[in-house]
Amino acid sequence: MTDTRAGKQALRPHAEEAFAEELQALAAADDRPRPERWRLSPWAVSLYLLGGELPGGTVITPKYVGPRRIVEVAVSTLATDRALLLLGVPGTAKTWVSEHLAAAVSGDSTLLVQGTAGTAEEAVRYGWNYAQLLANGPSREALVPSPLMRAMSEGMTARVEELTRIPADVQDSLITILSEKTLPVPELGEEVQAVRGFNLIATANDRDRGVNELSSALRRRFNTVVLPLPESAEAEVDIVSRRVDQIGRSLDLPPAPEGAAEIRRVVTVFRELRDGVTADGRTKLKSPSGTLSTAEAISVVTGGMALAAHFGDGVLSAGDVAAGVLGAVVRDPSTDGVVWQEYLEAVVRERDGWKDFYRACREVSA
Repeated sequence: MTDTRAGKQALRPHAEEAFAEELQALAAADDRPRPERWRLSPWAVSLYLLGGELPGGTVITPKYVGPRRIVEVAVSTLATDRALLLLGVPGTAKTWVSEHLAAAVSGDSTLLVQGTAGTAEEAVRYGWNYAQLLANGPSREALVPSPLMRAMSEGMTARVEELTRIPADVQDSLITILSEKTLPVPELGEEVQAVRGFNLIATANDRDRGVNELSSALRRRFNTVVLPLPESAEAEVDIVSRRVDQIGRSLDLPPAPEGAAEIRRVVTVFRELRDGVTADGRTKLKSPSGTLSTAEAISVVTGGMALAAHFGDGVLSAGDVAAGVLGAVVRDPSTDGVVWQEYLEAVVRERDGWKDFYRACREVSA
């Protein structure tokens, strides 16, 4: 996507820009009832995420590969007055699904609050232009609306990423917004009421439980949808292949064939170490401390493609992904290093057709 002001191409266009043609085709073909201020009907939003073909022949690419019912529950939640919480371990496409839901529902995925340990209440509620505040006192002109305030006043979908990383007292500032659908501004003696079409999508990691765990009062305001890891190796290979291809095109990297041997090997290694057992169920394994998520597999393969393109022959090989696999598995050298060495010697070394991968991993581990 081109920024007309700077004449430069964005490294990662927003979903509503990258998939604008698909969204336009869906809107043109969508004759089903739409909730107020929705760009598409719930049926069309689900089709946008899950993929399919429109009557005119337009192909909608899948944005999420997983159970259909999960997407349907998420979309139907947004059509009610309940907020949506996407929960799952790192790498289960929570942010990806959140962005595409907001793009399909509101046509804008940028009303975003990124949760961190330093997220202040102003990021959730509102802030002030301090020059105007000091000069003229509290006023509408001095108020700086948060993404949530904008979404409330415009009837849009807001997003909060990594909700459980936000301090508990800041989290709880969402309670009034979600229960009363209003945001008081006591400095002005006013309030902002949410108009129809407003809703909130939040994401949180299972692994973050206990960091800043949600209060029961806040959790009750959400309908929670758990995004699982891919059920099968084939599904995970498909997800990795699709995302690597999309990322590779944006970086002008040579394409990796869908289901390429190295992608399958990376996925196999991650799944076996994650599950603590080999794919055939014969050998029990120790699991490392990392999550070894699908997102990390995508990162490893993309890094391998960059190595192959710039320092190799352009063909993804075992040597291109070995260092990335090592870095993903061995997060704690004192414990994960032993797990990795045992896996290399007991599984990789003995597996037919994996000698090149074994040698490459041994070289980077030395």
